[in-house]
Amino acid sequence: MIDQTRLPTEKVFVDCKTIEEVGQAIKTMIIRGAPAIGVAAAMGVSLGADTISASSFDDFFKEMEQQCEHLGKSRPTAVNLAWAINRMKQVATDSKNLPIPELKTRLKEEALTILTEDISINQSMGQHGQSLVENGNVILTHCNAGALATAGFGTALGVVRASVNAGKNIRVLANETRPFLQGARLTAWELKEDNIPVKLITDSMCGFFMKNQDVDLVVVGADRIAGNGDVANKIGTYMVAVLAKENNIPFYVAAPVSTLDLSLASGDEIPIEERSAEEVVNINNKRIAPDGIEVAHPAFDITPNKLVTAIITEEGIARPPFTESLKAMAQKK
Repeated sequence: MIDQTRLPTEKVFVDCKTIEEVGQAIKTMIIRGAPAIGVAAAMGVSLGADTISASSFDDFFKEMEQQCEHLGKSRPTAVNLAWAINRMKQVATDSKNLPIPELKTRLKEEALTILTEDISINQSMGQHGQSLVENGNVILTHCNAGALATAGFGTALGVVRASVNAGKNIRVLANETRPFLQGARLTAWELKEDNIPVKLITDSMCGFFMKNQDVDLVVVGADRIAGNGDVANKIGTYMVAVLAKENNIPFYVAAPVSTLDLSLASGDEIPIEERSAEEVVNINNKRIAPDGIEVAHPAFDITPNKLVTAIITEEGIARPPFTESLKAMAQKK
């Protein structure tokens, strides 16, 4: 995987050879983005399974569950982590009658299937999403929901790429996304690599550009979506959604069905990860705040469904009332 903490100045690849290394890569944001975390987790489960020396399925699965429980604690907000782990556990259960070596092979095959599925899902999502984009539009996005955040192509940036592939002349405004600067470091880097016109702005500038009619639509990704359409995404997304509503700009969320958590009635039930204060008081290892200052760092916020125009999935575009439309999307899978 590309070490996303080193971009954009260095393009370095990291090899994870154990489930513990995968968990550490997720925790330290070497790999990030809900779909990418899900794919990495599936591969981590396979790596962990390869180390189990049990001779019976019951003993094998007991150890596998312990490994999965530890991996599942890497990051709490993105539902794709738990989704991928549960899918791998289900494959193991469904294959319980296989010899252990064949069971391990089956788990590896499933992890690779999840990888290829994610790319296909993103491309389908992009096709649905590009129907909402008109030639000449300016799209504002927050954080990074591109190829780096997925197995390839992207969710929000998948909509951008599909629009470009459809021959539409578009431009992107990328919020820098403090404090981890995913927009500045990752989104700007991705779009520049693809020669897609992008302009980097600070998070506090997006209202200015909206008010001056320099934004036609907002497209963001998501880390978890509750059954009522409340969206958990990178901190600052709620602010962008409020500004979009104030300025009558459509606010779209692009996310695979695997990001839906229909077991949750609302976003109030989504756990919000609190990350290290060091990520707030330092930029590129240079301190920007006084020593001893109190710091808060919620990594995500919740955008209420009333601010969301539509949710773009691989199965189509869900519109309000989301309680019904999201359930319909999930049933198509």
